[in-house]
Amino acid sequence: MATIIQSIAIHPENYRFLQESVYSEVGIVLEDNKQYLLEGRLQPIATRLGLASVNELCRTMRHSGNPEMTRMIAEAMTTNETYFFREPQHYEAIKTLLLPRLKAEVGQARKLRFWSAAASTGQEAYSLAMMMLEQGMESSNIQILGTDFSSKVVERARSGLYHQIEANRGLPASLLVKYFHRVGTNWQLSANVTRMASFETFDLRRSMRTMGPFDLVFCRNVMIYFDNETKRKMIKEIHSTLFRGGWLLIGGAETPSGLNEYFQEQRIGSTAIYIAR
Repeated sequence: MATIIQSIAIHPENYRFLQESVYSEVGIVLEDNKQYLLEGRLQPIATRLGLASVNELCRTMRHSGNPEMTRMIAEAMTTNETYFFREPQHYEAIKTLLLPRLKAEVGQARKLRFWSAAASTGQEAYSLAMMMLEQGMESSNIQILGTDFSSKVVERARSGLYHQIEANRGLPASLLVKYFHRVGTNWQLSANVTRMASFETFDLRRSMRTMGPFDLVFCRNVMIYFDNETKRKMIKEIHSTLFRGGWLLIGGAETPSGLNEYFQEQRIGSTAIYIAR
């Protein structure tokens, strides 16, 4: 007999349990008014496991202590909103200010290294790669690392395969034609772009001391989900991964404490970049 799926509000004790579980697993702080978010993202997991409700999912988690189930729930709570050339003023600043400086100072002495620290399905990293190719830079002289907590989105990023709606979001038609080809109803990014980037799973609460040095770190629209102590630690750790004078780019709505201690803010038009001291 098929399982009857019910829409049942999360019990307060289960909500607290999920808040604690998600914070422990991925560091995301869920406010007390996010029941709708939990229900919307966790009900499909409950359904897939043959459970009638999120409350039943919580009971199963409590009794089984299954780490895979805990991980699955934590990944469901991470926000993977991204698209090509998101916040285009950042890419313009890289093109007009950072790349000319790096060409002059570094030349061919070493590879240029970039990190997309919350890469999701890869559009941020690949946007950077395409922009640099458009600037006449050699792909062999560039290394881009993309990381994300979710193993599911990392696998998608590695594939370089995008749905039509994803290709339509932020990607100029000229670049779509130049760097992609059709695969059924999807678009496959060409190998000369995908080979510029590698993708790994990574928890941004961990030490980053062995990851750099980078010329640029994207960490956009992710720190808003963490508490202040975690944000301060992340800022310090990211700073340790950058060359002196390297850039940190964060989301326009983010103002994490600790930035001024490690970075100098520079305004470029309507946007801000943060330069490692």
